[in-house]
Amino acid sequence: MDHSGDLSQADAPQPVSGPGDGVLIRAPARGAGDRIDAETAREFAPYFHSSRQLSSPSKGEQVRHQVLSRVTGWGERYDEWKLGVGVWFDRIDLAPDLAENIGSRRWFRGLGTMLALGAVAVAFWPSLTPLEARAPMPQDAGIRDEFRSQMIMPLALGADSGRRMGPTADVIPLKNAPERPQIELIATLAPGDSFASMLRRAGVSATDIGRVSELIGGAMALSEIEPGTQIDIVLGRRAEAGAPRPLDALKFRARFDLELEIARPDPLPDGTRSGALSLARNVIRVDDTPLRVRGKVGSSLYRSMRAAGVPASAVQDYLRALDDQIDMDREVRSSDDFDVIIAYRRAATGERQAGQLLYAGIERGGEPKTQLMRWGAEGRFYEASGVGEQRRGLVAPVPGAISSSYGMRRHPILGYRRMHSGMDFRASYGTAIVAVTDGRVTSAGRAGGCGNAVRIDHGGGLATRYCHMSRMAVSRGQQVRRGQVIGYVGSTGLSTGPHLHYEMYRGGRAINPASVDFVTRSVLDGTELIDFRRRLIVLRAIEPGAALEDLEPLAGEIEEPLREIEKIDLASAVD
Repeated sequence: MDHSGDLSQADAPQPVSGPGDGVLIRAPARGAGDRIDAETAREFAPYFHSSRQLSSPSKGEQVRHQVLSRVTGWGERYDEWKLGVGVWFDRIDLAPDLAENIGSRRWFRGLGTMLALGAVAVAFWPSLTPLEARAPMPQDAGIRDEFRSQMIMPLALGADSGRRMGPTADVIPLKNAPERPQIELIATLAPGDSFASMLRRAGVSATDIGRVSELIGGAMALSEIEPGTQIDIVLGRRAEAGAPRPLDALKFRARFDLELEIARPDPLPDGTRSGALSLARNVIRVDDTPLRVRGKVGSSLYRSMRAAGVPASAVQDYLRALDDQIDMDREVRSSDDFDVIIAYRRAATGERQAGQLLYAGIERGGEPKTQLMRWGAEGRFYEASGVGEQRRGLVAPVPGAISSSYGMRRHPILGYRRMHSGMDFRASYGTAIVAVTDGRVTSAGRAGGCGNAVRIDHGGGLATRYCHMSRMAVSRGQQVRRGQVIGYVGSTGLSTGPHLHYEMYRGGRAINPASVDFVTRSVLDGTELIDFRRRLIVLRAIEPGAALEDLEPLAGEIEEPLREIEKIDLASAVD
């Protein structure tokens, strides 16, 4: 142990290592005779380490041990406190899931926690009031006036800017300000306004208004001028102060194919114009080739047609015409093609005008499925077969007049008065009889005095019966569509001649068929049917989009440019 103390308290430690265990031993450096050789040091190394462990710690080691123990204790106590706080918060359950146990005490406690946290957040919310900032420079009245004096205001705002300088003796005041030699303006004819009052508000004198009305009235009726028409007016120089300005020129588009221009003769050297007003008619060349547009129906027929360039008014007419003929929801597929032809006009001046719908069609697989064309003075749509449009509601069973109404009457065969429970339609033998609306045939055969009769149940307690047929075209249990042929007019049963006896039942009881509105169908025949089909062939021969091309200008329609630069551009374009 003494040797260990000597080894540990040596003044000048010296490392001694051996090749085996690499132990570092400090040896005292007292003298050459007191040195311990390496072999002896290796033997004493285990005793030295054991003695160091068994010896009492030094003061430095004691202090270090106390500090480490205290720090470790604080960390352990902090961990214990943090764990306890977490257990306490878990026990009081301040933030439960509000999606569970709604309405319980636990749920209301969580709601209170949420409201409290929200109130705290709102309380600490920053203010949104704007921050006051100093102006980049003073903005008093003098500085603003200085800025205004340096700017140039347009005439439309009064041109009241700039510096004002007092006149000197060299300034000669004008007796009166000169006025403009001409005033060009545009007047618009408002709805409900008259042509004369519009000119009067524009400043035209009463004498010129009378002359202009007379000239235009000779070319067209003033009432035919459409509201919204814009009139270019040029007022000339006054003859004297206070007198109204004379009308030098007036020009407007009277119709799509006509432009009217009123003017005086060429001006005199002083700029005034004298002489009477004269009218010039400028006829505009117009092409009336209809516009044909085709495309896929797609997911929305309306959107597909609008995307193809069909005007909205024509799309509405197209849908209305087809809806009166077919069931749009069930009979039109997304893979079908729509075919629409509308009236279209192209002017040589570049204007275009779309008119009303002329043709509405649906094609499937390249074959026309539905074809409707506008025909006649009333503008009704007819099928390609010449049958007129069918509107919503009940259609007339035959296109004939009513010869006998519903009610009490003297029977023409039996000779006594009895109830006539239907309506008689006058029709020739063999005329097709159609179902007034969709339904199912409940009976088709001989029915006593009604002769050959067909009864159809239309659902909702409504039923109809058609009597005195010469031949029936349907059988019992068959489903029929609105407008489908179910038989032909005859004179079977108690009948004095070919006609249709038509009955209607509601809830099994006969009612007056006239109480239910229906629309008759007109059928074209003879030369009118031939003209109708010829017109249909002409329309279907129109190429899609052909009317969208610009008209080729004729030799007299090319205006000579006024500016030299435009003449050069025109010559290069021709070359």
